[in-house]
Amino acid sequence: MLGAIAGDIIGSIYEHRPIKTTKFPLFGPGCRFTDDSVLTVAVADCLLTGKAYAKEFENYFYRFPNAGYGSGFCEWASSHHHQPYNSSGNGSAMRVSPVGWAFPDLEHTLAEAKKTAEVTHNHPEGIKGAQATPAAIFLARTGSSKEQIKEFVEKAFAYDLSQPLDSIRPAYRFDVSCQGTVPPALVAFLESTDYEDAVRKAVSLGGDSDTLACITGGIAEAFYKGVPESITERVLQILDEQLTSVTQRFLATYRR
Repeated sequence: MLGAIAGDIIGSIYEHRPIKTTKFPLFGPGCRFTDDSVLTVAVADCLLTGKAYAKEFENYFYRFPNAGYGSGFCEWASSHHHQPYNSSGNGSAMRVSPVGWAFPDLEHTLAEAKKTAEVTHNHPEGIKGAQATPAAIFLARTGSSKEQIKEFVEKAFAYDLSQPLDSIRPAYRFDVSCQGTVPPALVAFLESTDYEDAVRKAVSLGGDSDTLACITGGIAEAFYKGVPESITERVLQILDEQLTSVTQRFLATYRR
């Protein structure tokens, strides 16, 4: 999950001023954690404690009210009724990376991913995006090759991962749907050479850069066996004390 948080922070300043290059300061002025990180930590908190996802999402929303949540989530969290709103947005995929680390098999990983999504994003595409991300993380951390990860995701979720990043990038625009975010984020990982390169490639797509890099970063962390120490140190400096505490507890519990 640390890789996902780092991707969110690195991509945060490019969300509304997209770039189309991998050459940029890794932690530019104004980098911050966004709702991607806040809700990622909320999922981790639930996995550690057994708390209910809906209630903890609401709690974290009120603890960090200015993190940049989508309008649908804001309405859901402030209404207190906790009824899912049939969203296919990438919010379900951006927060789910801890699930990829917490279970010993793919079956339980997919089942738990669905639980994290359906409290808000109960649209089939919202659930699919939430499952594809930790599935890739699980496969990456348990030794699958990139080709094996690609093959599984394409077959299980009907995502087309065949288009090269250089072909996607020129026309790619801001897209907050799972189906418009998860596949290119996965391609950025598949074409990467290391963790930092993966995040840079995700940001270079433009669009919803923090979420793209969050998804890519979570998978890259698992595949490349961690996040570089220099990036980790910077991330922990930026995170709030509470978010850092939960993150460190999760890493101590589940890092393999």
